[in-house]
Amino acid sequence: MEPEKIKESIVRSAKELFRKYGYHKTSVNEIAKKARVAKATIYKYFESKEQILDAILMDYLNVNLREILSNKAQHSNEVEHLKALVMKTCRLTFTVCNEFIGWDFVRENANSQEFLKHLSDQLEALLLSAYLELDHFKNNPSRRDGLAFLLKASKSIVFSFAFTSVSDSDVRKNFVAFQNEILPYLVKAAI
Repeated sequence: MEPEKIKESIVRSAKELFRKYGYHKTSVNEIAKKARVAKATIYKYFESKEQILDAILMDYLNVNLREILSNKAQHSNEVEHLKALVMKTCRLTFTVCNEFIGWDFVRENANSQEFLKHLSDQLEALLLSAYLELDHFKNNPSRRDGLAFLLKASKSIVFSFAFTSVSDSDVRKNFVAFQNEILPYLVKAAI
């Protein structure tokens, strides 16, 4: 089988197993069995189970982010458009934190802080490169620093929601507060 097909099979199998049983309850042996490859083959393509999770998350983020940014919804002005995009990408970030990573990963994984920092940095780079393709920023490169600040601040706030909220109600309140009380100032600073 071709290397890319093998890698895709490993990622697809891991994604199915992680969703069904959770990250911690899924072993590399189970991933290998489902992907119909040897355990050693998995380690040929990925150094660890965390790297497989990282590949799944980055693919999910990339696909969904491109979809969000390609949606040409009409907004009254540039500020409203940017606020709407940031809220959509913040919800996407929260979904990744809450549904894919979850509390078990943070509590039970010795490397969770390092993994989350790496994921956070990758997400920030992905968001920045995608947003820089928007007309607001493509036509005005001097806004790059403001955009980088907006994305870093928004991402940090949303990551804190994901790992400090006790209930769904808390999350909703936090998102409403962020949208109404913090985001307008961050967007104005960015543009």
